Amino acid sequence: MRRAILGITVMLAGAGCTASVGDPIATVDAGVLRIVATPSPFSHVTAGDVQALVPDGWDAVAASTDGREGFFASPRPLAWGRMDGSTEGIAATWVDATEVGVPSDFYYLAATGPLLSRLLDSPHCQAESQRIFVDNKPSFAAGAADSPGDYMARGEGTCHARGRATRWAYFVAAPGFGPVRRVGIARSGLYVVVAVLHDGHTAQHVLQHLIDQTHFGDAAIRDLVRAARPRASARSSTGTL
Repeated sequence: MRRAILGITVMLAGAGCTASVGDPIATVDAGVLRIVATPSPFSHVTAGDVQALVPDGWDAVAASTDGREGFFASPRPLAWGRMDGSTEGIAATWVDATEVGVPSDFYYLAATGPLLSRLLDSPHCQAESQRIFVDNKPSFAAGAADSPGDYMARGEGTCHARGRATRWAYFVAAPGFGPVRRVGIARSGLYVVVAVLHDGHTAQHVLQHLIDQTHFGDAAIRDLVRAARPRASARSSTGTL
């Protein structure tokens, strides 16, 4: 079980093919990655079933291997993989559960445990808030016998790593057998969006905009949250996650 969870985590941290976001339109690997300029300071990036906004000047990297789909983008793509809060970037990825072939409960464990641990548990980073929309533990983890094993949360915080002050935000959802499976991408076992920006007076607003504008299939983040709310008892907390 631990090996399967680690495999999911590593899968989401890997790299693919790079393209510049500075061009009006760029296509990588016969349409895997499509980048279109907008009148705003952001470009619109499409990677298969994932759509998101990326600040102009960042390099986008397609992530379409071993069941992982989506992309990440950063002004320093090679440094983004450290995920220690020192590098600006955004990752919007999902896992094709039909290809990976592990029980849906494993995605719950990945979403609530090691998936973002390098960022959230770093001694150089501090979580400021978290909102959990739904948290139904699988039956083997002391959940109800008929638990759908779903989880959804978003949070934000700051880091001071490698001499840089940054602010980050994330959204994560493991649909399990819950209502979120009926929207977005039917094959998905896990959705992840995480973004990091240099800290400043506009950073928090821009981070929320980047996450809110991310789409998986035909569903925006707000649609995933809305789907979860019939079962959810959403709660907010501040301080360490």
